[in-house]
Amino acid sequence: LDESVAPPVEHGTAASPPRHLEVWLPLLIVALDQATKAMVRAMLPVHDSVTVVPGLVDFTHVLNSGAAFGILNGADFPFKSAVIAVIATAALIGVGTYAYSLGHHQLIARIGLALIVGGAAGNLIDRVFFGSVVDFVDVYWRTYHFWAFNVADSAISVGVAIMILDMLGAGPHASKTV
Repeated sequence: LDESVAPPVEHGTAASPPRHLEVWLPLLIVALDQATKAMVRAMLPVHDSVTVVPGLVDFTHVLNSGAAFGILNGADFPFKSAVIAVIATAALIGVGTYAYSLGHHQLIARIGLALIVGGAAGNLIDRVFFGSVVDFVDVYWRTYHFWAFNVADSAISVGVAIMILDMLGAGPHASKTV
């Protein structure tokens, strides 16, 4: 046997993370996000609702011209959409740059950042082309409503949770480098 030749490693195993994760996962998030928003735009007039789970979840077509969680939604200032889009683009570039700096073995962190990048890109597309983000998942209990959100927001939230858990060292394969 020639010991200088390493045995083949299957991609996607613990020994070798999936190839191009940072490309296909954000693209998948953007595609799902934009498809669901297009359906909402086509089927549900702004401010109309359809009950999904009575007393808990509605699909309500809402436009968010502000930032995350409706911050600045009620504020009106010159070039608001452009300012928010520039800030979102800068944040997306920063997160993307950080993601690119991660080692290939840091799979958990790479997944978290890929979800964040995909979600940020999905919402940025709305801001650039429509001037506001379509939110439609309305979760509530009695008279208490959570902020309406969308697929991109969900991806960002899950990505941030994964990153926090990874930074805290949760799980046997935490991405911390020592």
